[in-house]
Amino acid sequence: MIKPTQDIAPLDTDTESQRVFLRQREAYQQEPYISYSQRKELLNKVERIILDNADEITQAINTDYGCRSVTETKFLEIFTSVDGIRHSKKHMRKWMKQQRRHVPLLYATAKNRVIPQPKGIVGIVAPWNYPLFLVMSPLANAVAAGNRCMVKLASNSSNLCALLAEKFAEQISQEYIAILPGVKASEFSSLAFDHLCFTGSANTGKTVMRSAADNLTPLTLELGGKSPTIVCDDFDLEVAAQRILYAKYLNAGQTCLAPDYLFLPEGKEHDFISLAKKIVSHRYPSLNDDYTSVIDNKAFSRLQETMLDAQSKGATLVNLVEGLSADSNQRKIPPILIVNPTDEMTVMQEEIFGPILPIKTYKNIDEVLTYINERDRPLALYLFTNNRETEQRVIYNTMSGGVTINNCLLHVSQHDMPFGGSGTSGMGQYHGYEGFLEFSKLRSVFTQPKLSGLHLLYPPYTDVHTKIYKTLIRLFR
Repeated sequence: MIKPTQDIAPLDTDTESQRVFLRQREAYQQEPYISYSQRKELLNKVERIILDNADEITQAINTDYGCRSVTETKFLEIFTSVDGIRHSKKHMRKWMKQQRRHVPLLYATAKNRVIPQPKGIVGIVAPWNYPLFLVMSPLANAVAAGNRCMVKLASNSSNLCALLAEKFAEQISQEYIAILPGVKASEFSSLAFDHLCFTGSANTGKTVMRSAADNLTPLTLELGGKSPTIVCDDFDLEVAAQRILYAKYLNAGQTCLAPDYLFLPEGKEHDFISLAKKIVSHRYPSLNDDYTSVIDNKAFSRLQETMLDAQSKGATLVNLVEGLSADSNQRKIPPILIVNPTDEMTVMQEEIFGPILPIKTYKNIDEVLTYINERDRPLALYLFTNNRETEQRVIYNTMSGGVTINNCLLHVSQHDMPFGGSGTSGMGQYHGYEGFLEFSKLRSVFTQPKLSGLHLLYPPYTDVHTKIYKTLIRLFR
């Protein structure tokens, strides 16, 4: 049974985040290793909080957005969070076991083992676009690894943050997990965490990294980027369109893994546009509650300016639902395609994070590979092909955080695979076992036996040492 660590008095500190941090630090010093049963109990409580308050959580996220599809929240936030927690609970006992390691012949009677131990206090900074899932996914891994956690949500998620802070405080001591409403990002990231997990933009990630450097805090950064999507000639265009458009317009395109731009074989763009109009107008016949709002006025204006910039520089804008237009009151922009964009346009220079999909065409796959490799490494790459050779060629001649073949997004929901970026799309990884390792210190332990021949190597050095050296070189090949 988890109980607050004894004899910890409230600390006089300048801010709430510092107070909680020092409280967790003292608790960690008194109890540096949280048992399996304690970790499982914590994860059970987190799961119960989510399920018992699912409707309130959904409503809080909806309020923060202005309009967030209730169905999408249930599938993409509630279910994914609970599923990840259950995966950690199921495998945690195995992950926690110490590992026997090989002992070289020179130390034949010795023992080597590696013990996964909690790093200590983990800070989690979550963005507004998937505010529950992007807290709970790293939290499940960090708690499974035995850490104490402090969580900061984005300012655009204030209603959800207040709700979670209240519900967690009722069930779980702040010595183990603390959700902190109103804390400043700069204040939070400057704390001397034992590990910091940040999800957000690349520019903010650089700032977080600078702050963490002052404390030599190790980082997991999930930073997004412009994820390319490639459709090959051999793949059914309608099937590809169905899958790509679903992934793109989920959450009104406000997904770090959303297809950011699409490569089609030259001559296929008109067929794709016709299919897209049919598919999207059926899914979103109006800007109703199934279609999510852009998060705030600043983002809405940015997307409007991005479309105007593309149009003024010669691109064709295609509204996929006839009769719909942008609604500034609801902050909703109908699904848009931008055909034949150029690299001078903002839409091809910055991560879009909205319901806009640029379409480029290509004559051969080499053009696509060159284009991708000349740019920052994306968080994801999507390829639609039935050709094994093409698949291998694209995978081994590009680099991205992850890959989904013949669909989009789905690699992120595979708990038995690591999730993380590369280059400007991030560093480190979590989910499943790799997430457990990310938030653990793999501590090497060498046990010296009673008998040892190492005394033969003690100085003063003589010709005998030279003979021993030559013998070892011959033996240890």
